[in-house]
Amino acid sequence: MFIELPSELETALIDLPLPMWELEGPSLARTTTRQYRSELAATPLFEETVATLRHSLTGEGGGYAVLRLGNLAKALGTDDGRFLRLATGFAAEVAVPFSPFPRWPLWKDIGVKIDKDPGKSSGIGYNAFHMDLVNASLPPDYTTLLCVRRDPLGGGPSILSDAHAAVARLSQGCRTLLAELAYNYGTFFDLFGVGEEYKPFPILDGPDAGAGFVRFTAKMLERSELGQAHAQAARELAEELVRGQVSFMLQPGDYLIVNQRRFLHGREALNSGQETVPVADRRLLLQLFLRAGDRVG
Repeated sequence: MFIELPSELETALIDLPLPMWELEGPSLARTTTRQYRSELAATPLFEETVATLRHSLTGEGGGYAVLRLGNLAKALGTDDGRFLRLATGFAAEVAVPFSPFPRWPLWKDIGVKIDKDPGKSSGIGYNAFHMDLVNASLPPDYTTLLCVRRDPLGGGPSILSDAHAAVARLSQGCRTLLAELAYNYGTFFDLFGVGEEYKPFPILDGPDAGAGFVRFTAKMLERSELGQAHAQAARELAEELVRGQVSFMLQPGDYLIVNQRRFLHGREALNSGQETVPVADRRLLLQLFLRAGDRVG
């Protein structure tokens, strides 16, 4: 699931002057997608690399990938627009990049805020397994995270778990409960291209679901009013997700892409002492969402 770029491709990409992207509503413009594809496809081994990426995301047993862009990040600098345009070009080969947040640009910063809820993405604590925009009727098909800086204190490895494999290990009775319209979490406002608020929602599309979204966030166990049976079923799923998890540390330039129809993601806690780290040196990720198939908006 870790994809290294061939050296010939890296060399060509460093010198590739992709133009700044344009948007159509919340989505990457078609003209930008075509231009990026034309420029990138002419570089050596790009098509082969993209084929490997797509297979890692949608092939049998797949569901996530880490594209190792670290050498590009070192050569160009992560604050150089050329680097972010290259990452956007790779993303556009998977699905349509879009921003569901009108107040944010295409890429959203996820920094570290010591006064934030520790369990949030920008907090310093354990960020339990979840899918992004769980309460939207059309959540993003992919969520992606580009590492700009890792935690200088050495914490915060990413965690992922195969949601359908976890569901398959549950009892039939548990899966039946998870398929009922009994769950809710979070707020819903000021969003683009993700449908309507889904409340209440089922965690599973059906008791024997082997595809589609597993609409789960561990935060619902503490922050939603659930009946005892439905809460217990969700706790059993949470335990199976942890049991099947994989963990790894993202390095600067690593680009994590998660197929939300297959895998859930989260993050271990950052190491203590974050208050001693200058804001400009703290862990920083950039997030981008992708929509498969038809365009957004």
